[in-house]
Amino acid sequence: MTENEVQTLPSEDVVSQDASGQRIDRYLSEQLDISRTQIQQWIEAGLISINGKTVDQASKKVWEGDVVAATPREPRELQLEPEDIPLDILFEDEEIVVVNKAQGMVVHPAPGHERGTLVSALLFHVRGLSGIGGAMRPGIVHRIDKDTSGLLVVAKTDRAHQALSEQMKSHEVQRVYDAIIHGKPESASGTIDAPIGRDPHNRKKMAVIYRGGKRAVTHFRILETFRSFTRVECRLETGRTHQIRVHMAAMHCPVAGDPLYARSNPLHLRGQALHAKSLAFTHPVSRQQLVFHANPPAYYEETLAVLRQMTP
Repeated sequence: MTENEVQTLPSEDVVSQDASGQRIDRYLSEQLDISRTQIQQWIEAGLISINGKTVDQASKKVWEGDVVAATPREPRELQLEPEDIPLDILFEDEEIVVVNKAQGMVVHPAPGHERGTLVSALLFHVRGLSGIGGAMRPGIVHRIDKDTSGLLVVAKTDRAHQALSEQMKSHEVQRVYDAIIHGKPESASGTIDAPIGRDPHNRKKMAVIYRGGKRAVTHFRILETFRSFTRVECRLETGRTHQIRVHMAAMHCPVAGDPLYARSNPLHLRGQALHAKSLAFTHPVSRQQLVFHANPPAYYEETLAVLRQMTP
């Protein structure tokens, strides 16, 4: 699916036993990986049906064997415009830009997140970006999640984009994260080598999937221990979607504040406490080894201070 297409269900989407009894808005949200608010708007517009009958309430439940459908709509073109949004630029030359992305900023536009993105800010502050990533993702070589803060390298030229992409594929780019997690790992350091794929029960989530998942490797070590939490450093060997978040959750130590993989949020964080603190790679043209570091944002440091006070 391209960025300017509205996601729709197949003409006949049959509800499975596992999903039986769910509200229609929750069911479609999980199936299509979009917000329940969007589904409710579709219902209000008369675009959703169950067994051929138009649904008029988001609370309507689906049952095993029901046929759910969404009426196709005309695609809406996403608009990509420069925006004067402050950016923390650590390095820039004619080929690349290295930025320290703020927590809460989406990397590139997508339905529901069309403005306030890193790409829009880059278009305002930076002259020229690589076109290899497509019209909606100019210069984007790799991404981090909306509520994950930290370092990203962006390509200004196509040759830089191609060279950096090759380094990513060959695992030459070193990416190190700082995370606050629930509980405490059984060992002071270790490696999680567990494949990741789309969660079959919730399309918004990823999960450790041994059949059909892609190899994912995370190396971790404990930095600090607190009463109910631990601060860890995670080094990525691969770069799968939600990799650290999924691997920590699989270890029964989900990232604090994670809205998808943590069952509770006792620290009242607005998103996962995860920060890309170190990035190292070879410059795509000069071949110079570059290493960048970024301190965690203020909320992260404040959370650590609270945890230290709570720990005897």
